[in-house]
Amino acid sequence: MKTTILLSLFLAGCAGKTPQVEAPAPQSLPVVSIKSSTETTYTEYPAAIQGAVDLEIRPQVSGVLDKIYVNEGALVKKGDPLFKLNGLSFKEALNNAQASLLAAQASVTNARIEIDKLTPLVKNKVVSDFQLRSAQATYESAQARVKQARAEVAAANINLDYTLIKAPVNGYVGLLPKKQGSLVSTTDPLPLTQLSDVHEVHVYFSLGEDDFADFNTEHPGGTLAEKLKGLPGVSLVLSNNSVYPQEGKIDMVDGQFDKQTGSILLRATFANQQGLLRSGNTGKIRLSLQHQNTLLIPQASTVEVQDKMFVFTVDKSNKVSKRPITVSGTSGTNYLVNNGLASGDRIVVDGIDKIKEGDIIQPQVFTAENNKTASR
Repeated sequence: MKTTILLSLFLAGCAGKTPQVEAPAPQSLPVVSIKSSTETTYTEYPAAIQGAVDLEIRPQVSGVLDKIYVNEGALVKKGDPLFKLNGLSFKEALNNAQASLLAAQASVTNARIEIDKLTPLVKNKVVSDFQLRSAQATYESAQARVKQARAEVAAANINLDYTLIKAPVNGYVGLLPKKQGSLVSTTDPLPLTQLSDVHEVHVYFSLGEDDFADFNTEHPGGTLAEKLKGLPGVSLVLSNNSVYPQEGKIDMVDGQFDKQTGSILLRATFANQQGLLRSGNTGKIRLSLQHQNTLLIPQASTVEVQDKMFVFTVDKSNKVSKRPITVSGTSGTNYLVNNGLASGDRIVVDGIDKIKEGDIIQPQVFTAENNKTASR
């Protein structure tokens, strides 16, 4: 009986003790303190490259192509000979025009002699003044014929000069579809060649209506001319994604929007002394925009839920809370935040899928490397 009572007391004492369960240790997660800074974002637009001067070289007279003085792709200077047409027929036309001029000048001389002969006779009333007036009219007609003959000589000289085709500008020679001995005409559908002056190039790109409105808002200046003058340089991204080593300058905005595309054309000019760029190249214009006193956070620190973006902030007691934010753009692998955070706030950078509202964490120091070459 006594044994039973002792056993019951022992069991009752054991039942009154609850086992102690240790609380899990706080998760150790990287945390960064947000600081305001000046950041630059970039926007890229498809672009087409043209030489400062792109000319079609066409014959101004028809004839047989006697000589070709240049090779395809050659760099020529203004005034260098490019082509020579057979000029025999044009020389004969010049000789004929010169002969006509001599004949016309002789007619003027004869008409002058006739006037000189009739003048005293009319004065002495030997002949009527009708003959003198007729002689004067013949003289004036002969003078007009001289002027006409001189114009014909000039035209013949011009046509003869046209048989030697020279470079009107410095530039690179394009393809040569016509070969020596070909008959060329002013009405040929293809030019003899194309000549591109690319000591500087014009790069054309388009902005949509919204982008153009932002462009006008973001850059200082009362007029468009003032805005263009104060614009920073722009970069040219080539087709292989390399960046052209020299910056360009936007110097032209088209006068009106294209009604079909809803965009407006802009032009940036780049120096090209080494000839690295050629007319017909394509690329992308990269526009920069500075953001003063902006907050930069890693993209990996955000989570998107129902078209809203959130971060997990960390308070002084290391408790996390979910906070909505809005972003204005990207810079590399970072977001530019314009609402929802303040300078000095701490956020969880990585492992946000492992935490929830109200969790306590153990912060780790995190240093973000900013890449500021992405598009907005």
